[in-house]
Amino acid sequence: MPRPTPAQFAYGSATVVFSTFAMLLLTQTRSGLGVMVIAVAGLALGLLVAVTVPMPGTPRAGRAAAARSTNRRSVLVRAPQTPAPAAPAATPAHAHAEPVEPRVSQHSLHG
Repeated sequence: MPRPTPAQFAYGSATVVFSTFAMLLLTQTRSGLGVMVIAVAGLALGLLVAVTVPMPGTPRAGRAAAARSTNRRSVLVRAPQTPAPAAPAATPAHAHAEPVEPRVSQHSLHG
C-alpha cells in the first residue's frame, strides 16, 4: 500500500477538525457519549476524504470512464417502413384462400 501524500494528510486533517467542530456546534451536545460519537464520525469522514484524494501520477478512473462514455454515442436505427399492400375495395376480406402472414420484418432491426 502506498504511503499517503501530504495533500491527503492535509485534506483529511482539515476535514476531521472542521467537520467535528461544525457537528459539535450544530448539535449543541454536552454529554460525553454525544461528543464521542461526533468525534468518531469526524474521524471517519476525514479518513474517507483522505482516501478519495487522488494520488499524483496515477490516472483517475472517473475521468477516464467519463471520456469513454462521451465517445460512445447512442444511435437509433429505424427499420425501413414498407407500405402495406392496399387491398382492392371490390375484394372482401374473406375472399382470400390462404391466411395473410404477419409482417415480422417491419419490426426487426436486422430486416
